[in-house]
Amino acid sequence: MYRKKKTVALLLAGGQGSRLGVLTARRAKPAVTYGGKYRIIDFPLTNCTHSGIDTVGVLTQYRPLELNTYIGTGQAWDLDTITGGAYVLPPFSRTGEAGDWYAGTADAINQNASFINQFDPDTVLILSGDHIYKMNYKWMIAFHEEKKADATIAVIPVPMSEASRFGIMNTDADLRITEFEEKPKQPKSNLASMGVYVFNWKTLRRYMEEDRTKPGSTHDFGKDIIPAMLAGGERMYAYEYGGYWRDVGTIESLWEANMELLRTSPPLNLYDDAWRIFSRNENDPPQYIDAQAVVTNSIICEGCTIYGTVINSVLSAGVIVEEGALVRDSIIMSETYIGRNSRVLKSILDEEVLVGEGALVGADPVDAMTGALGAGAAEACLGAPKCYDPNVPITVVGKGARIEKGAVIEAGMEVHA
Repeated sequence: MYRKKKTVALLLAGGQGSRLGVLTARRAKPAVTYGGKYRIIDFPLTNCTHSGIDTVGVLTQYRPLELNTYIGTGQAWDLDTITGGAYVLPPFSRTGEAGDWYAGTADAINQNASFINQFDPDTVLILSGDHIYKMNYKWMIAFHEEKKADATIAVIPVPMSEASRFGIMNTDADLRITEFEEKPKQPKSNLASMGVYVFNWKTLRRYMEEDRTKPGSTHDFGKDIIPAMLAGGERMYAYEYGGYWRDVGTIESLWEANMELLRTSPPLNLYDDAWRIFSRNENDPPQYIDAQAVVTNSIICEGCTIYGTVINSVLSAGVIVEEGALVRDSIIMSETYIGRNSRVLKSILDEEVLVGEGALVGADPVDAMTGALGAGAAEACLGAPKCYDPNVPITVVGKGARIEKGAVIEAGMEVHA
């Protein structure tokens, strides 16, 4: 009897994201807001839905509460099915063993082998929960099967000048991987690993079991499992991906990825009905923009109330910008209040921040008192890749912080709650 091949996706979402500073002080990196109404984890979950993968295990670890609550049953991504579903998989204690953190990416998968086995999959799809991209995994799995591969690794071409920052796959003419180099000083190719893997489950399980007791192993796919499989002569291939892909692991990359959405032709299209990005959102009322307000080249989500000026910025749901206030080149997350006559310049404000009347956040040394753009500069923002001063560092304010009336928060500062 013919049995349809089954793929189970495992989404690694337990990263601390320490380079995001105060934004991940209370949440895991995949739960960070992006594009006004999304979380980073929405993208791999949405990709699974569009790719026809209905069984997704989400492996959480660091600060999991907000992420676990957000995922729920997976209904927002149409993953609450009878045959599959979205399953949150935190570290746990097994009989006769002490509970422990996931020791590495491979250890996280190995600890959940019993979860995977109950679905009897032919292949497992390993994903990172902290990258922004749109990808049909179905075509990658088809490539994997066509090549009769034991492992297939998604790669993206990067400039040779930047290749030393990534794990690089060296391949033959048929894209079979001949060598893997982690951040090589003199890279031989520009095919960088995206952290997206397809493995034959039985083969992967064998290598993970061998790695579990190997002295000195970090139990990581890139550092341990992939080199071991290469040394073992397994059939391993690189799958070239040519679309948009962003690792928003730093304040700068998160801010730049949001600013890219404000271009006339953004590199990532969030308005594509054929690949709609699903998310879990509250039913907020419509946005209100007062007759005296000025909004230029910005994303304003539902529930916002704008009386002041917003230029080249991304505002999440429920943000209030009072009369006389200016928000420029900034990311403002949900339920944040910007008081009268205040200035927020090239900053990221987390959720539920209060900016007092007349306060200055992210002082621009060119014009710290007013934050003025100058004659015609606001119009120049329309569709421009950049219309901010690249020399001014980004200011970050943590969730629930209170900026007092008249306070000055200088550019580049990080404010905790």
